Amino acid sequence: MKAMLMRGPRPIEERPLEMADLPLPEPGPGEVRLAVRACGICHTDLHTVEGDLALPRLPLVPGHQVVGTVEVCGPGADRFAPGARVGVPWLYRTCGGCEFCRRGLENLCEGARFTGLHADGGYAEAMVVHQDFAYPIPARFGDAEAAPLLCAGIIGYRALRLSGVQPGQRLGLVGFGASAHITIQAARHWGCQVYVFTRSPGHRCLAQALGAAWSGGLEERPPQRVHAAIIFAPAGSLVPATLEHLERGGTLALAGVTMTPIPELDYDRLLYWERTVRSVANFTRADAEALLRLAAEIPIVTQVQTYPLAQANEALLALKQSKIEGAGVLRIR
Repeated sequence: MKAMLMRGPRPIEERPLEMADLPLPEPGPGEVRLAVRACGICHTDLHTVEGDLALPRLPLVPGHQVVGTVEVCGPGADRFAPGARVGVPWLYRTCGGCEFCRRGLENLCEGARFTGLHADGGYAEAMVVHQDFAYPIPARFGDAEAAPLLCAGIIGYRALRLSGVQPGQRLGLVGFGASAHITIQAARHWGCQVYVFTRSPGHRCLAQALGAAWSGGLEERPPQRVHAAIIFAPAGSLVPATLEHLERGGTLALAGVTMTPIPELDYDRLLYWERTVRSVANFTRADAEALLRLAAEIPIVTQVQTYPLAQANEALLALKQSKIEGAGVLRIR
């Protein structure tokens, strides 16, 4: 099979992914092999190929927003029939027995494995996954349109919940890439008023088209303070600037898998009055199922720019340079 393989981390400008011919993976007990049809690109992929994340294995096939059809079922795998269309997100496997898994917090599992990091992902024509960590894709979504839901959508949904924002309140979104352009649609569905903070004129236009009540830079003053906020960009310098706009008692959720250092915070000015800063770590299978149901109900419309598999380096470079409006997706078939 064809795959974009990473042999070692390098800046994306150096094209660290190379096209390779790899053997078709064989599914083990409880696993299925997918014929991959599309795979979304994500900032986490960029962090992976550039070495911002510790890499548990090399070489590696990245990609964790995978849409494909089941083509081979391993021993005991009976959840999906061959031909079923399913999605595979970031959470690849959990131990199922640790304290966190027993408490329903499998996103915090100390033995968790992640797609495109611990296991080969979707920048390839095929991949294997355990049937319990794959999800039926609602029929109303095309392959490319569904792919961003599987990380950008799920993480945005969990961040939205953890922000504590209530229907009718004001929500701030900082950064307006793939995740935020999905999250705003869920927040608007809940009746929230959304303020979008972004430097990009194109992203501001998209935010307005998707129902933002206001858009501008973090250095600008929105009409009112927000009751909750989510930072999607991996820049710690944005934390104090965002807290300037957060109402008393509000929560700031940090949705990135990694972040540059957060500057010293002025307690009296930025944190007092019971403001909260919290990270968002991965997601649970319940989050994935809930987001896919909600996406079909609204319905969420994902704006995608597609690239062939061979242009994975170019797609990630465009992502790094904020040249993608909405979400980038690799079309595999």
